[in-house]
Amino acid sequence: MPLDRYLLWLLYLVLDQIVERDDTHKGISDGFRRMVRERDPSQRNVPRRLLDELAQHLGRIPVGSAQEGRAAFDHALVLWRAAHAREGGAFFTPPSVSRIMAGALAAVQPGAARVHDPYGRTGEMLVTYLDAVSALGGGAPQSISGRVPEALERHVAQMNVWVHHDLDVRLDEGSFTPALTPCADPPGTFDVLLTNPPFGRRLENVDPPPYWTYGPAQRSEFDWLQYVVSRLAPEGRAAVLLPAGASFNSGAAEAVRAGLVEAGAVDCVIALPAGLFTLTAVRTQIWFLRPPDAGKPKGPGVLLVAGEDLGHRLTRTQWTLTDDAIARLVGEYVSWHEARAAGGSFEGTPGLSRLVPLQDIRDQGHSLNPARYVRPPRQASAAGAVGPAETRERLAWLAERIETLHARAEASDAEATRLLRRYGL
Repeated sequence: MPLDRYLLWLLYLVLDQIVERDDTHKGISDGFRRMVRERDPSQRNVPRRLLDELAQHLGRIPVGSAQEGRAAFDHALVLWRAAHAREGGAFFTPPSVSRIMAGALAAVQPGAARVHDPYGRTGEMLVTYLDAVSALGGGAPQSISGRVPEALERHVAQMNVWVHHDLDVRLDEGSFTPALTPCADPPGTFDVLLTNPPFGRRLENVDPPPYWTYGPAQRSEFDWLQYVVSRLAPEGRAAVLLPAGASFNSGAAEAVRAGLVEAGAVDCVIALPAGLFTLTAVRTQIWFLRPPDAGKPKGPGVLLVAGEDLGHRLTRTQWTLTDDAIARLVGEYVSWHEARAAGGSFEGTPGLSRLVPLQDIRDQGHSLNPARYVRPPRQASAAGAVGPAETRERLAWLAERIETLHARAEASDAEATRLLRRYGL
C-alpha cells in the first residue's frame, strides 16, 4: 500500500496501545474504523479482520509508560505527516514555530476560556498551546475547538490532542479559506486564536464576506487575517503564520495591511529563518493580532522582530530554532505586551527588535517587514569603511547562502522529477 496509508495504520495501532481497555475513549477508535471503511471499501489493502487481529495481538504486549506512549505516537505522526504532505496533503507546522506562537499566547492570555484553531491540520497547534498552558501552571480552557480541511486530518488531530492531553475536542471541516465556508467555525468570539493557514492562493469569484472590513482580499492570507481579527473577543489575542511577502507586498495586500495597522489590530510581527519547513523553503512570519482600537487612542506602534538569523542548520536545506532562540522570540513579544499593559515603555532590543511608531510605518507604505526597520540599510560612507575581516565574513556568508540555494534547487528538481514519473512523464 502507499507509504502514507501504511503509516496511518501504524499510527492507529500505536493509539490502540495507548487507549485504555475500559472503552472510555471508544469513540476515537470507532471513528478511525469508520474512516478505514470509507477509504478502503474493497478491503484490498486492509481486510476487515486485520486491524482487530493486530489489536488483539498488541493487547497482549505490556504497555510502557504514558511518556513512552506519547513519544511513540509522535514518532509515527511525524513520519505520517511527511509522507502525507508528499502525496499532496497539507504541510504540518514545525514544532519550533508552534512553540513560539503557543508560548507567547499562553503567557499574555492566562486563563483563556475559549481557544480555537480555524485550520487545525493535525492538531499540532492545539497540542502545543495546551503544553504551554500546562508549563505555566494553568488548566485546560473551558472550550477547545478547531477546523480541519477533511475527515482524515480531523481523525488524526483528535487522536493527537487526546494522546497528549486526554481531551476530546470539537473539530469541524471547512475549506482552505474562511470566505468560502464562513459558518464552519463555532459561533461567538475566542480569547485565543492561533493557526497556520494555507496561503498564496488566489481568491476569484468570491462574494465579499462581512468581515472584509479593511479591503477585498485577493489572496487567502488576507482573507485569513481579516477573519481572525473579526473572531477575537474584546481582550483576545491571535497568532497567525504567514508568508514573509504579506508584510510588504503592494496593491490589494497593502490596502488590507494598512487598514489593519491603522485600526490598531497588529500587535507584533516576528520574522523567522528560511528552511524551517521540511518540504518548502518559503520564508514565514508570525503576526500577533488583537481586536481593533475602535474608539480608543491609537497604540504606540507595532513591535517588529527580526529573527531571520536565529537558530542553526540541521542539514544542507533544513534549519531549526533552538530552545534559546524560541525563548528570545517569545520574550520579546511578552515583554512588549507586559510593558504596554503596565503603561511603561519598551523600545525593543538592538539588533533584534524595535517598536516602530505608526508614522514611520506610514512613511514606508505600511510595510511590516522587520528587516526594513530593525536593520536599516548601511550608509554609503560607512560601507566604504568596512574592514577586510568583515568583508571576508560577508563573502563567507554569501558563499554559504549560495550553496544552500543550490541544494534547495536540486531538491526541488528531484521532487518535480519524482512527481512527473508518477504520471509516466
